[in-house]
Amino acid sequence: MNYSNILINQEGSVATITINRPTKLNALNKATIEELHQAFKLADEDKTIRVIILTGSETKAFVAGADISEFADFDIKNGGELARKGQEILFNFIENLSTPVIAAINGFALGGGLELAMSAHFRVASSNAKMGLPEVSLGVIPGYGGTQRLPQLIGKGKAMELIMTAGMLNAEEALSYKLVNYVVEQEELLPFCHKLATKISYNSSTAIASAIKAINAGFKNDINGFESEIQEFGNCFGTPDFKEGTTAFLEKRKPKF
Repeated sequence: MNYSNILINQEGSVATITINRPTKLNALNKATIEELHQAFKLADEDKTIRVIILTGSETKAFVAGADISEFADFDIKNGGELARKGQEILFNFIENLSTPVIAAINGFALGGGLELAMSAHFRVASSNAKMGLPEVSLGVIPGYGGTQRLPQLIGKGKAMELIMTAGMLNAEEALSYKLVNYVVEQEELLPFCHKLATKISYNSSTAIASAIKAINAGFKNDINGFESEIQEFGNCFGTPDFKEGTTAFLEKRKPKF
């Protein structure tokens, strides 16, 4: 499939999706959101892809925010529809994807950019990265899940402060608040993420998909996370990966998933 705003590269079992709008600091517009949805959907369906890395082009920005020019004249109805559709087709879609997603934050991740990074299963930042949700400075609030995911990741009080002040965290601050898992130098970012992705790819993809479901269930008010874990644990027993994993363990060899 041909894309205008993103690039896709596969190396072994790891796919890298790069948002490629450098003149706009990789800002998210409707077209880019649609393309990302399609790319993630196809990658998730491709059994040769076991991990996805999401990043931005060049070194200045992961995603510097949403493309404000697209919604500056929206009314209440349009604004609500914008948030709902974006959450459904991209942000929630990524969070619940069965294929692990690592966000490689290579610069500014602001507004929708940070919301996109937070929808990934975990994050690695370059040392020059800056992160924040500055929406209140525009008279609006985060609409792509930011008011929910940021408190889950860094705690309610700090999230309230960051959103209310429209402030930014540098990479080391983000690390200290556990918003990101690692901070590395810019030139090491993608190789480091690829190394992590390769390590993940050695494990059972079906078990990882079940783990994602069970972990996410614990953050949903209408789902009992413990019951979800029990169900997903039981489901694993019916998979070829469980048979291979346990057999390999008993035979004292590495499993071939």
